[in-house]
Amino acid sequence: MFPLTVNDLLLLIAACLFLVGLGCIGAGVVILVSRVMGEDFRLISTQTAQLARKGIAEEVSGLVGNASALIDSLNDLIKTSSGIGVFLILVGFVLITSAYYLLLQIK
Repeated sequence: MFPLTVNDLLLLIAACLFLVGLGCIGAGVVILVSRVMGEDFRLISTQTAQLARKGIAEEVSGLVGNASALIDSLNDLIKTSSGIGVFLILVGFVLITSAYYLLLQIK
C-alpha cells in the first residue's frame, strides 16, 4: 500500500463529493424533464378531459366527479415529481459546495 496523507484523503473525499453532487444534479434534471413532461401524464389528462366532457353531455354527475378527482391526483403527482427533482438538484449543489470547501482546506 502507498502512504495516504491528510491532503490526499481530503482530495479523495472532495472528488467523491463532487461526483456524487454531479450525479444528484443530473438525476434531478432527468426527473424534472421526464416525469413532469412525460407522455403518460398528457395522455391521461387528455382522456380525463374527454371523459369529463362526455359526463357533462350525458349528465352523469358521478363520472364528472371521478374525472375531477383524477385530474386533482395527476396535479398532486406532478407537484411531487417536481419537488423530488428540485430537492435532488439542491442536494447536488450542497455536495459540490462541500467539495469546494474541502479543497480550500488542503494546504
